[in-house]
Amino acid sequence: MEEKNEVFNYTYSAAEQEEIKNIREKYAPPTQREDKMETLRRLDKSVTKPGMIVSLTVGILSALVMGIGMCCVMVWNGVFIQGIIIGIVGITGMVAAYPIYTRITKKRREKLAPEIMRLTDELIKH
Repeated sequence: MEEKNEVFNYTYSAAEQEEIKNIREKYAPPTQREDKMETLRRLDKSVTKPGMIVSLTVGILSALVMGIGMCCVMVWNGVFIQGIIIGIVGITGMVAAYPIYTRITKKRREKLAPEIMRLTDELIKH
């Protein structure tokens, strides 16, 4: 009889296995739990996004208006008072940007809270 000297070598790499697992998850069909979790993440982001967009727009435009007011005061002759008024309008807009953000975000939270609570309850129970 012939003896077979077969040797099996295996090298384990945790990082490599983790990478393989992550790639595999990209192509695997999503489970119901993953779908709910993705919906929850999307809803959570949608709470702050509209307020952020509006407040950034108001803040940036107000800063530009204030800059125009500063130009009127410092560079152009004869429009000193108008420049001060334009600058105050710009400062008022910049100050109002954060309260606008909080108000819009609060309303969005109130609107989406029932759906987010329902999804979190379903995910916690499983």
